[in-house]
This record gives sequence, C-alpha cells and structure tokens, in this order.
Amino acid sequence: MRAAYQYRLKLTKNQEREVERWLDMLRHQYNYLLADRFNWYEQNRCSINSCPLVCHLPALKNNPDYFSQKKTLPQLKKDRPWYSVVQSQVLQDCVKRVDLAFKRFLKGDSNGKKSGRPRFKGKNRYKSFTFPSLGKNPISGNILTLPKFGKVKMIYHRPIPEGFKIKTATITRKADGYYITLSIQDDSVPDIIPVDSVSNPVGIDMGLKSFLIKSDGSEVPIPQYYRKAQKRLKKIQKAVSRSKKGSNNRRKAVSKLGKAHKKVADTRKDFHFKTAKSLLDNHDLVAHEKLNIKGLVRTKMAKSILDAGWGQFLSILSNKAENAGLQTVAVNPRNTSQNCSNCGVKVPKKLKDRVHSCPHCGYVADRDVNAAINVLKMAVGHPVSSKAFRVSEAIAGVGKKPTLNL
Repeated sequence: MRAAYQYRLKLTKNQEREVERWLDMLRHQYNYLLADRFNWYEQNRCSINSCPLVCHLPALKNNPDYFSQKKTLPQLKKDRPWYSVVQSQVLQDCVKRVDLAFKRFLKGDSNGKKSGRPRFKGKNRYKSFTFPSLGKNPISGNILTLPKFGKVKMIYHRPIPEGFKIKTATITRKADGYYITLSIQDDSVPDIIPVDSVSNPVGIDMGLKSFLIKSDGSEVPIPQYYRKAQKRLKKIQKAVSRSKKGSNNRRKAVSKLGKAHKKVADTRKDFHFKTAKSLLDNHDLVAHEKLNIKGLVRTKMAKSILDAGWGQFLSILSNKAENAGLQTVAVNPRNTSQNCSNCGVKVPKKLKDRVHSCPHCGYVADRDVNAAINVLKMAVGHPVSSKAFRVSEAIAGVGKKPTLNL
C-alpha cells in the first residue's frame, strides 16, 4: 500500500534561496533536454510514407532517450560546476520528467491517449523537484534530512504510521509557501471484502442540487466554495489586470490571487476527504456512476461541475477504500435516472423533472434517490431492466414502496 503525506516547510531565508536556485537550474536543464528531443524529432520525422526510387537519405541521428540523456549528467557538472550542488538523483528525476512528457506526446499513456506537445518551462513554471530516495531514518522530531540539501524544519502535524517506509520526497513551491510531500509504502495489503459478503452497501448519485444523494434517501449538501468566493476573486483579479506588468504591485496582486484560489481548492479537498471518510466509516461498499466528467464540462453547467469537484472526490473515495480493504464500484450511468428502481420499467424524464413517478407500479421517489438505488442494484449484480424485480431492504436500504415528502 502506498500513500502520500504532505507537510508545510519552515525554511530559513538561505534555504528558500537555495530551493529557488535548484528550481531554476533544473528548469534550464529540463528545457535543454526537451529541446534535444525536439531537434531529433524535427530532423528525423517525415511527412510522407514513401520515397522515390532514387533519393538521398541523410544519416539518422541517434534517438535521445532516458538512458542516453542521463549519461550526459556527469559531463554537465564538469562543464557547469554550479550544477554539482544539485543532488545527482534529483537531476536524474529531471531527465525522467522529460522522458515521460515526450513519450506521452508521441505514444500516449497506458490507455493510448496522447498528450499535447510538451512546453518549455518559463520562469516560475518549474515548481517542484523530487528526491527519489532518502536515508534510513530521515525524520527526527520535526526535522527532515534531505540528501545534499541538509536538514529542514517542517510542521509535523501527522506522524508517519508505524511500519511505513518513506520512499520519495518532493519539495513543491505553492502560492503560500513551500511544502514537502512524502511518499510512504507498506508491503502489507488489507484483504478486500468480496461484494457478495458486504454488510451495508450504499449507492450514491452525484448532483448539483445536492453534492450526493444516497440510496437510503439521505443527502450531503453541496458547499459551492468557488461560487461563494467569486466576488472576492473578481476583486483581486481586477487588481492584477490593472497593475503594470513587471511591477512589484502586480507581483503582490498575483501572489494574493494565488493564495485566494489555493484556499478555495484546499477547502474543497478537505470537504471531499471528510465526505469520503464518512461514507466508508458507515458502508463496506460504495457504488457510483462512471461519469464522463470531461464531456460534462463542455455543457452550460461546467462551472458548477468543476466547483463540485466530482473527479477529485471519486478518486479520493477509491484510494481510501482500497487502503481500508473496502470497495467502490463504478457502474454504467445509462438509464439509471430513467428506469424505475421498484419494477424496472423505463419512465422517460427531462432534466427539469425532479420527481420519479412510475405509472406501472405507482412508485414515487425523488429522481436522484431512484437513480442511487439503481446504481446500487447494478453494483451488487441486479440488472436494471424492464423485468419486474425486488431487492430486499438489507440490500437497497429502502422500504418496498417508500414515498418522500417533496
């Protein structure tokens, strides 16, 4: 099992300058290695798939890859001695980032989905560097020892669990200071509870009227952190746009805007963690729809969907469930809102229709509650079809024909 713990750093002025120095050197090296990749790509690619019978083929340049570029690092430190202050594995991680970005551009990720053309990093655009390995016991009290960087003080608000080993450490510059993310690992994996032996499953339906509605009829209100902060963000953004580029006032306004946006993101993430913990504390299995969020944000409801943060919440829920030996099941969202959860007959509804009323069996419920029950039935192996079926109260979490007061 692997997890990430983040702590805020309390750096001295000299340590802050050293972090910025490392970031700037790594940014230049990243851009140099990326330019080397692009030079090979432009010189050796061809826009046509065939050649005439007689043609001149130039000598092909060796394709720069992770290993060939990593071999250039010792010579880099000889040509530019100031790079010797950067730990060797940190430089190797920079090469790895270039390799990963270029591979995603040419070949795509594990699913074959390609990313856009990698961009060169401008000033303040390279914000983190990683130590791939640390010492045996790097933490002593609230002091963390980093290879070749030295001892740094952090706000150690959450101790590392016993039995976990620190694998990597990443220093990140954010709007309100510097943070370190420790990747920790434990080889023991909790046994996952099988679907057929769960004691208290629940289905959830994500929404914008409420953040989520459970199959038992309870709901979690939507906080709308961005909507509530919009007025303040607009005022700060206006100060940024009116200030002169390159001035100290603009730099201060940009910093203030970054802190305001970070506060919104942090409060939303905290809400997601607490909601996921509440669900997993009370249920062994959580069923949800497999949402196409990228497609949904192209609609008029994009701002509300992004403010709710469905993707981040479902990712947190899945990770916390896996670490606890519980399960989350993503089901096909097709017709979960249209089909009756009591008899299975399809009851067409428009988006404005918020009440499900089945003319076939007389079942009446909130539209989202009906969808959550359908999601749960599909997760535990009951198909949602036109055939009439019943699911016991222990599985569905509702009565035979519940009626909600709307």
